[in-house]
Amino acid sequence: MTELAPSGTASGKNRGTENFPVGSWLIRSDLRAHVHAFYNFARAADDISDHPLLDGADKIARLDKFAATLTDPSSVVVPEAARLRESLRQTGVSAQHSLDLLTAFKRDATQRRYRDWADLIDYCMYSAAPVGRHVLALHEVGAEAWPANDALCNALQIINHIQDCADDYRELDRVYIPQDMLAAHKGQIGDLSGDRATEGLRATLMAMLDQMEPMVTEAAKLPAFIPDFRLKAETSIICVLAERLVALLRERDPLCENVKLTKREKIAALLTGLRRAWL
Repeated sequence: MTELAPSGTASGKNRGTENFPVGSWLIRSDLRAHVHAFYNFARAADDISDHPLLDGADKIARLDKFAATLTDPSSVVVPEAARLRESLRQTGVSAQHSLDLLTAFKRDATQRRYRDWADLIDYCMYSAAPVGRHVLALHEVGAEAWPANDALCNALQIINHIQDCADDYRELDRVYIPQDMLAAHKGQIGDLSGDRATEGLRATLMAMLDQMEPMVTEAAKLPAFIPDFRLKAETSIICVLAERLVALLRERDPLCENVKLTKREKIAALLTGLRRAWL
């Protein structure tokens, strides 16, 4: 088995490199460490699923150790999972959200293509929706908020897929663009290796963004379910960031541009989100 750092391999990604705030200062101080424990668990597992030197079977075996450590009170095989297990014990949050994430990472170890939009959304229901559900559970917000939460988290995931579509293909041979949508617009997977999006690929990305518009609209309902003002404010800000990134992706080409919001645009989104949270 290829030797990795403690439980995975550092990808260079951390809370500071994410598109959206992760356990920021807006989260209640007594819950921030629990959000970080969840994030560190997810980051370590994701690093394994993305490791270029491991085959699918080895990745799944390593991810199984995450699940075993998470559910076995005596295990410390995976430090990040052991720390999250203790966090779950203290907070009473279900381990299911974390186990669902592992399902997504195992899928990443073996599945490199997605047939259609439903197939992609099914993946997002494991890779993205559990993140928001876990944070909501920490704040004692129940399943009534899940439809809006899932819409937001899934939209964020697909935004990342579009932003990183070229790198995912070139570095991991992983394509999250639905194959039927690509074919319908006369695009090809090989288009992702180009210096700029072809007409077919660009039309496909636009069609994906069209599919996301109702999700972004549904996501905007989420803050209303959250009584804790700090989380409500952070969620409002994330909703604004999602809206603006969707708009930006309509204007720019992720194959030849780093489609990110500038610092000024992020500050504007923060202020807009805070204003919405107060209303």
